[in-house]
Amino acid sequence: MDPLYLALTCFRKRKFDRCIEICTNLLQRNPYDQAPWSLKMRALTEQVWVDEVEGDEEVLADALMDDNSIATIARPGTSLKTAPPPTGGQGPSQAVRPSTQSGRPLSGVMRPGTQSGRPGTIDQALKTPRTSHTARPVSAATGRHVRLGTASMVSPSDGPFLNIARLNLAKYAGLPHLSRALFEYIYYHENNVRTALDLAALATEANSYKDWWWKQQLGRCYFKLALFRDAEKQFKSSLAQQEHITTYLLLGRVYVRLDQPITALEVYKNGLDHFPQEVMLSTAIARIHEGLNDLPKAVTYYKDVLNSDSTNIEAIACIATNHFYSDQPELALRFYRRLLQMGIYNCEIFNNLGLCCFYAQQYDMTLSCFERALRLATDESVADVWYNIGHVALGLGDINLAYQCFRLALVSNNDHAEAYNNLGVLEHKRGNLETARAFFMTASSLGPHLFQPLFNHASLSDSLGDLQTSYVIVQKALAVFPDHVDSKDLLKKLQVHFQSL
Repeated sequence: MDPLYLALTCFRKRKFDRCIEICTNLLQRNPYDQAPWSLKMRALTEQVWVDEVEGDEEVLADALMDDNSIATIARPGTSLKTAPPPTGGQGPSQAVRPSTQSGRPLSGVMRPGTQSGRPGTIDQALKTPRTSHTARPVSAATGRHVRLGTASMVSPSDGPFLNIARLNLAKYAGLPHLSRALFEYIYYHENNVRTALDLAALATEANSYKDWWWKQQLGRCYFKLALFRDAEKQFKSSLAQQEHITTYLLLGRVYVRLDQPITALEVYKNGLDHFPQEVMLSTAIARIHEGLNDLPKAVTYYKDVLNSDSTNIEAIACIATNHFYSDQPELALRFYRRLLQMGIYNCEIFNNLGLCCFYAQQYDMTLSCFERALRLATDESVADVWYNIGHVALGLGDINLAYQCFRLALVSNNDHAEAYNNLGVLEHKRGNLETARAFFMTASSLGPHLFQPLFNHASLSDSLGDLQTSYVIVQKALAVFPDHVDSKDLLKKLQVHFQSL
């Protein structure tokens, strides 16, 4: 069999290591053969290729060194940084649906940037965790931008496959059959964005500025270099020549990074006009509405996604989460069972199934689901499982079991603020007031986005006669959750007392 044909067959079957090995042997015989050279570049690129259309994670350096001027006091509903909490008919309140440290309601899936949001200050950036377990943000480029293939790529004994610095980019820019493969190799495999930008600019010029693909790649490079306005121009120019789903998604990402969600929504909806029922565009719209805390609209678009793609995991999970926090555990249970039938078998699924069974009063299934969740739990998720089992124990009236579960949650994750808060409540019921106060203070310091430990601390201080401390802390609780009725009543009671003095 012709070795080049065999290499092409391996490439189509995604056996990239074998393909690279064959191409290397061919290049040793004839180093100037362009066919195996191009095929090897494509195979090396495919090994590390990441779909950048999905949301990226804003790293700490991007957040702190962002020179883009953004209004500090944006109008309500026009900024992802200052999105107001859900009120009125905009879904469950913060008292029912918990929020992340950045103030966003918990989403149905863990997405890049979901937990962190966009920190507005250095202090907030340093305090905002990347996940529910670690207390540190992303401090450098994420795995998307790391050369994942370097360790596994087949390199000649005398060095890497290509010496990028010695390439004559102007020569390759005029060769359409090589320039695109070379660009993707430099951009994805070598992660050399500046050289990729130079190649894209030369290729655009060689094509008389009429090739939409090269303009899209110019926009990618500008976006990676945080030159968002330049990226915007290139994406718009690309769309003027060729309507493409990827270009709409990339242009929307530019506006999201510029904190212009309304403009991003217009771009995505314009894309839906040209590509009706496109799942990725509908999902992007739903994510922005979720970021703006407009949960009913987000669910509407997720339902549109399911009408087109009934196996979309993100849409099913987000709709299930919304039903659960809307006091409809039976409906949420149906969606989570659907995910289980689709082959998703992990700790989080059984944890959510256990909670849905408990609140749907299917007690025979609750503990068995949590047992499976514990068997499948990782170091990051086991604390949340024990915390939820503690809630089940509280619902069944077993205070001792609940206390042990919350303690086990702290053994797994010593920074679990919710477990500290609930332990404080149990210690208060036992009459250990100083221990309860210590737990509440620890919970509020570890979870400044939680209003429960602040209110509990204020209520405890009020019962002990420490009215000044209670007055200060209840104001902090109202700053986190302004619509909390019990905090308002306590503040009004304290104000009346101080006014009568």
